[in-house]
Formats: sequence, structure tokens, C-alpha cells
Amino acid sequence: MLTEPQIADAQRRTVEMLDQAGIVLTDEERAQIEVCDYELGDLERIGTEIVIYVNNDLYCGKEIILFPGQICPEHLHPPVGDYPGKMETFRCRSGEVFLYVEGEPTPNPRADVPVDRKPYMTVWHEVVLRPGDQHTIRPGVKHWFAAGSRGAIVTEFSSKSIDPMDIFTDPAIKRVSNLPDNN
Repeated sequence: MLTEPQIADAQRRTVEMLDQAGIVLTDEERAQIEVCDYELGDLERIGTEIVIYVNNDLYCGKEIILFPGQICPEHLHPPVGDYPGKMETFRCRSGEVFLYVEGEPTPNPRADVPVDRKPYMTVWHEVVLRPGDQHTIRPGVKHWFAAGSRGAIVTEFSSKSIDPMDIFTDPAIKRVSNLPDNN
């Protein structure tokens, strides 16, 4: 579990990256930056920093910030009741993102996956996103992504986000938020 100083440091670094990219946040958004280490205790390698602008029954808009080399672990967005699962479009705003989805595996993938996490990365079709590039992921499709050497900022446009319902390939992962009222 992350400590308060670790969360504060990650939030500070996130704000610096957003400022450098010219992405303006309100004071409230700065205070609500979610820092997620997926309960693995290795934020620098496996984790995400998230700013949610809106998340309602129809749509969601957020920034996903990744520190250099940081990985968002493999997961999918399943159907929940009558909801078919989240469809999301990632648009790279800054840096470089290596997105992995179902399909023909890429021979020499660029993401640097820690040896202990590699067994839980099962999809290896690489889509490289640079500023202005985007890719849409349909509900129920396994995916994961990693930042390049300078980190990355990705804007996510999606149907509603129900993060606690995401299914992760790695059984050790727990999707816990450091924000009490966040999905």
C-alpha cells in the first residue's frame, strides 16, 4: 500500500508532467489525482496516475499519466449486468505509449516488462502511439500499455468507467483507489 508521502510525490510529478505538456488542471483536479500501484508496491514499474474529468452513466473522460517505463497491467473491461463493458479510445498527448492488444504478437516488443510480471502479460500485438495518435479498444478485449523513456500522457475517451470491475490477468493485482469517492 502506498504511503501518503509516496502519493503526494507521485501527484507532484504528475502535475509537473501535465504542466510541461500544457495540460491545465483546476485546483480541484490537482487535489484529486489518483495514484494507483495496483497493490503491488512497485509504483515506478507498475502503476498509473489518473485525472478524471467526468465519469457518468454515459461517458468518461480522463488523463492517464505514466512515468518513464511505467506499465498499466493487462486487463479487460467486462460486461456488468446490462452494461456491455467499457469501450475506450486512447489518444496520446505526450511521450510515447506502447499499447498491447489481442492479435498477432509483435516480434520485438518495446515495453520493458519486469520478469516477475511477464507471465501475466498474455497479449503482445504492439501498437505504438505518439502525440496525436489514437487507438480504440472494444469491451472485453485484453490490453495493457507502457510508457516510453520520457513517460507519457494519454487522454481516454470512453463509455462509463467502472474500474473496480476490471479483470486483471495478474491475480495479485487489486484495483484500489487512493481517492475515497472514486470508482
